[in-house]
Amino acid sequence: MIPTPDRLFARFERGEIERDELHALMAAHARELIVEMEDDYQNPAAAWIEGLLARGAASRLARRHGVRLLREVLMALAELPDFPPSRYFWNADHPDVPLHCFLRMRREPVFRILQLGQRADAVFLTVEHGACGCASRRSFVMRRDGQWRLRVIGSDQSMIS
Repeated sequence: MIPTPDRLFARFERGEIERDELHALMAAHARELIVEMEDDYQNPAAAWIEGLLARGAASRLARRHGVRLLREVLMALAELPDFPPSRYFWNADHPDVPLHCFLRMRREPVFRILQLGQRADAVFLTVEHGACGCASRRSFVMRRDGQWRLRVIGSDQSMIS
């Protein structure tokens, strides 16, 4: 799996990879995005429906919990190395990227936020991710660290079909 652009740039700045390797890995990352764009071009109706579903889900979540908390939750998930959808959240803290871009309602691999709850000291999250027919459900507990950043402190996983 190709590291996300933010991780690639961090490795480059630390001197772990050369410029040529950075360019090659970024090109591979771009090719993955281009494949999805071509897929949308080939099937515009499915892309339109996916966009409507994602916009609706993002709008409901933002109304209930606020955009800021949602972006913080996605950034906390982006830092998990063993969570496959985390590769899509590397730029979730950028306010110019619409929130619905991070949700994948029907497009595989799916990523749906099923529940989000907040108490004074913790945030509780349940998501569904993976293939449409065999998605995994995973719950997370997050707390704020010393710099007031949200961090995942625990999770559990179950399979659903």
